[in-house]
Amino acid sequence: MRPEFQVRVECYAGYKADEKPLRFHMRGRCYQVEEVLDQWYGVEDTWFSVRAADGNLYVLRHRVTAQLDSWTLESYRRG
Repeated sequence: MRPEFQVRVECYAGYKADEKPLRFHMRGRCYQVEEVLDQWYGVEDTWFSVRAADGNLYVLRHRVTAQLDSWTLESYRRG
């Protein structure tokens, strides 16, 4: 099993917290989210497929449990 890659995500918060990602930070760089392409839900996770300003596609996972609230980068593809 591969290790998860932790990222810091800034989100839009409308009627609920962390409604959709606006930008994310990893390895000292900020990636502006241009478009949320898809969003789906698991038992403890919300997944977002996004296109960033660099033209690449990313899948971000937001996991919320009683002990944890974290974001990870799950997938990356050149646009």
